[in-house]
Amino acid sequence: MDRNLLKGILYVGIGAASYGVLATLVRLAYDEGYSTTEVTFAQYLPGLAVMACLWLFKKKAPRQTPQQVRRDAWKLMAGGTCYGLTGFFYYLSVQYLPVSICVILLMQTIWMGVVLESVLAARWPGVNKVMAMVIVLLGTVLATNVLSAEGSLHLEGLLWGMAAAVTYTVSLYVSNSVATGMPPQQKGFFILLGATVMVLAVGLLNMPAQFHLSVFWKWGLLLALFGTIVPPLLFNIGFPKTGIGLGAIIIAIEIPVSVSMAWLILHERVNGWQWLGIVLIIVSIVVMNLHLLRKELVKAPSS
Repeated sequence: MDRNLLKGILYVGIGAASYGVLATLVRLAYDEGYSTTEVTFAQYLPGLAVMACLWLFKKKAPRQTPQQVRRDAWKLMAGGTCYGLTGFFYYLSVQYLPVSICVILLMQTIWMGVVLESVLAARWPGVNKVMAMVIVLLGTVLATNVLSAEGSLHLEGLLWGMAAAVTYTVSLYVSNSVATGMPPQQKGFFILLGATVMVLAVGLLNMPAQFHLSVFWKWGLLLALFGTIVPPLLFNIGFPKTGIGLGAIIIAIEIPVSVSMAWLILHERVNGWQWLGIVLIIVSIVVMNLHLLRKELVKAPSS
């Protein structure tokens, strides 16, 4: 297999695994008494600062006219607000639900992305995508354990989790379709700038009576590293090497990593039916991207 393809698989896999660690870190921060506002501030502010440094100290990119940069920057910042809301909504769902359930709700972006794509293109999705949507919904029923007698889930947590999936769908669309020619660091900075502004605005409306600055040196670096620095950079490097189809399949590693971390560190119970649901969701991603995967593997030279 082509070495560049192997590198791409590694980059995308590490980026997805990093996202999978995030919810467990947030739960641990909650256990120490930090609020959602404190946790999100600790993630996005250092992340924005690091991304700004990476952009400023990188090599000069291909020339763009000031008008292009300004127009793309505003679009990215507008889309970045959804990225900020995703973090806020996701962390609110973690307050009410097990981490293993929260990541499943976030992954509803799989079928939401198909719906958004179909609406914007004004055409029905293909058969493989419809099949994938059915599989992911079936997998969600099993993975969230709602059929079990013990499967009563907090309604507010469910609503926050679904809200996170909606905003995540929009932010992924913006990331993949807006300013595609802009350098990754510059693009990441503008997206994070919009996200940070939104997090600050929402956080100021939900500011705790006493803001604990200790959250920045206790959890800020870890949250920023796994949430706003490593994944975007590795995705931007890895996706061009793997292609969209293979990359979308590899990114599904976020689900088992997140569930496994919750099981190992937080000691959350995950039964066999839930694991089956997780497998079905991953299968749905493979089904949805099978045609792209075939094309990319045919193009990839063997070593």
